[in-house]
Amino acid sequence: MSCCSSHMQKRLLLLIAISALVRMLLAAWLEFGNDEVYYWTYALYPDWSHFDHPPMVGWMMQLFSLNLTFDSEFFLRLSSIVLMSANTLTIFYIGKQIKNEQVGFYAALLYTASIYAFVITGIFILPDTPQNFFWLLAVLAFLQAFAGERLSKKQQAQWMLAAGLFTGLSMLSKYTGVFLWFGAGLFVVFYQRNWFKRPSFYLAILISAVCMLPVLLWNIGNDFISFSFQGERVSFWNTPLRPDYFFTELGGQMIYNNPVNFVLVWVAVFGVLKHPKLMEANDRRLLLLISLPLVGIFLFFSLFRATLPHWTGPAYNTLLLVAAIWLAERNPQFISSTRIPLIIRLSLGLITLVLLLGSLQIKLGLIPISDPQPYQELGKNDVTLDMFGWRATEPAFEQTRNRIIESGLMQQTDAIVSDNWFPLANIDYYVARPLGMKVLGLGTPDRLHKYMWINYERGGLEVGSDYWYLTTSRDYRNPQDVYGNMFNTIIPADTITIDRNGVPAKRVFVFLLKGLKKMPETPEWK
Repeated sequence: MSCCSSHMQKRLLLLIAISALVRMLLAAWLEFGNDEVYYWTYALYPDWSHFDHPPMVGWMMQLFSLNLTFDSEFFLRLSSIVLMSANTLTIFYIGKQIKNEQVGFYAALLYTASIYAFVITGIFILPDTPQNFFWLLAVLAFLQAFAGERLSKKQQAQWMLAAGLFTGLSMLSKYTGVFLWFGAGLFVVFYQRNWFKRPSFYLAILISAVCMLPVLLWNIGNDFISFSFQGERVSFWNTPLRPDYFFTELGGQMIYNNPVNFVLVWVAVFGVLKHPKLMEANDRRLLLLISLPLVGIFLFFSLFRATLPHWTGPAYNTLLLVAAIWLAERNPQFISSTRIPLIIRLSLGLITLVLLLGSLQIKLGLIPISDPQPYQELGKNDVTLDMFGWRATEPAFEQTRNRIIESGLMQQTDAIVSDNWFPLANIDYYVARPLGMKVLGLGTPDRLHKYMWINYERGGLEVGSDYWYLTTSRDYRNPQDVYGNMFNTIIPADTITIDRNGVPAKRVFVFLLKGLKKMPETPEWK
């Protein structure tokens, strides 16, 4: 069976091609953000799991960069470019299966207009990239498994096994993939309890569990550190209510998913609940049960703790299918018209504006950002500087380093240290890697994260050794405050000013840490 009609195929391929081209250009042009460059260490030092997340994002980087043979930003982000294109095709196919080509194409357009889908998972390389790929495949598989009389029992069982595999791989990308089974389980309990009598249902659960076995074994060997860390992020016991966190989360969900999409999604959700015949019952129930608990739970957590809006991104991607169905009911002339509904054009126009202004702001700083402007805090309030200036830091630091080595104060083999995973990973990738230097973490596990394990791989710290210390005006940390009692002498060495569009944007402060006096206490796990 063909994917779609010839006319639709051309429109869909044109959409995917334009989207991929734009994302390829931005992936090569923009520097890594803090999170992205940190996940590069997952590929550099692969493991069965990591402090923060399961291992899939690192494996994707390894796969698409040919095991870091090509380690530029473009190749490390290549999986995001490819998988987002595949996701666009997948969400189209899901829409076509549950309704028709019109719904599929509207879903693909809305997905392309999502800032979360297009930028966060389609350009940047984060655990969300593989998670969303396997999430959408799992949604497709569960919809087919619960299709009722549309498919034979044998076909339903095959799709259920596929759903178990895709859900397991989504969980192996990010723990929130478990909400797929949460929603599917609720669907079985309330609407298709006959699945409790079918072996394929339990086998699918077993397949998902086997996918997560490496993560479980890694955590057993590391005092369940990853599970503890993630659990602490959403703990709310004995925590006062924080309405400000709630509204920040809600506003973030609106922005990340495109405000137009956000409004359309919730209008559509209430619309199909009020008029359930707009969708086939099983499809409506399953999509809502997979999506709404994920959104609701993190909104609840945000009443007590700071949360991140992209955690609910997969749920909103799923709800775009509901929005597409609702929208298609209001545009019955789709087949005889090439016009795209106004609301979708507004959504696409908004993300185009965001991409244009956002990328220009990052590279050129066209819009002035209010800044306190003390010398050591230049650029502190400009979040776009997280993705600017590291490329320029390396040649400037190389000059400083060569001069100081020639003076005899430091040696060629001296490593760089810091006490936090960022800017450690930024320094590691943009400064130390091209200069052939080691970067080590000197601090506590809650701040170093994977660098506790990287230290072990790189030989660790040595008493009596000297180290470089770099800190930026974006997040200035005086080494006297951080390491004052750990070194014999701390010497300010240089200040590097990073210009953007001819204007000082931020500063990098270079210090010499002379003579480590004692080794920091470290956990027993490696």
